Amino acid sequence: MMGVQAALLSGDRLHLQHGPIDLIIGVDGERMLAFEAAQTRLGTVLAELMDEIDLLRMVHGPKPKGCIALAMWRAAQAHDGFVTPMAGVAGAVAETVLDAMQQAASFKRAYVNNGGDIALHVSGDAVFSVGMAGVKGGALGKITLSADSPIRGIATSGQGGRSLSFGIADSVTALSETACKADVAATLIAGAVDLPDHPAITRQNANEIVDQSDLGAMRVVTHVGQLTLAEVTRALETGLSHARDMQEAGLIHAASLHFQGQSRQIEMNNKKVLEHA
Repeated sequence: MMGVQAALLSGDRLHLQHGPIDLIIGVDGERMLAFEAAQTRLGTVLAELMDEIDLLRMVHGPKPKGCIALAMWRAAQAHDGFVTPMAGVAGAVAETVLDAMQQAASFKRAYVNNGGDIALHVSGDAVFSVGMAGVKGGALGKITLSADSPIRGIATSGQGGRSLSFGIADSVTALSETACKADVAATLIAGAVDLPDHPAITRQNANEIVDQSDLGAMRVVTHVGQLTLAEVTRALETGLSHARDMQEAGLIHAASLHFQGQSRQIEMNNKKVLEHA
């Protein structure tokens, strides 16, 4: 495999790519020091993950040793039901790279975006704002975070994402204290937005779609037909109930669920961070 590929983008951003990992990084501060640290750390990530990949594909498997794997394992262990640490891999990689940047450079604001799963740093008077986009690119809303917010991780999952899903949601965005925790939560909430056995929804074994999938022979959604408004509402309300349970358990701070033109949101208890389009 080739080493880390790096390219500067417009807006003083950095694009890093290594194997399947594709990052967009922004920094307000000691930018080049942070970029160098990010590139160096990303070069070690894949080998570190592959050392324990078998453990990371297990549900409630033994505790791993590596720092990235451990963050993934802890995030998965916090939830009941079927979830492997791999559900948090994108968020964990993003926060690992951000941590390396924080150790090497000084900045007021920075983010590492790993395919829509974002680890961020906000301090002082800095504000982080990011839009939520639909499957077809339309605007779904906006997230705005200041330094006093406990949220440092944003993740999105669903039928419009890169991973397989048990559910039918177009997208679910979860906000938590870390990107890894948000990643696992978004995966599970998106999976809960569902109408089991509905004839307009087709499913297939995960390992028939992706060889060696951590989901094994479990059935994942491959196509969702047009549903009635009542059916869309019922599916979204099921997912919303799961999101509320996670919020009450302290696993997420907020969430935004979207499916076939309908949306549901749960906000933080003390401060609005989601703006619906």
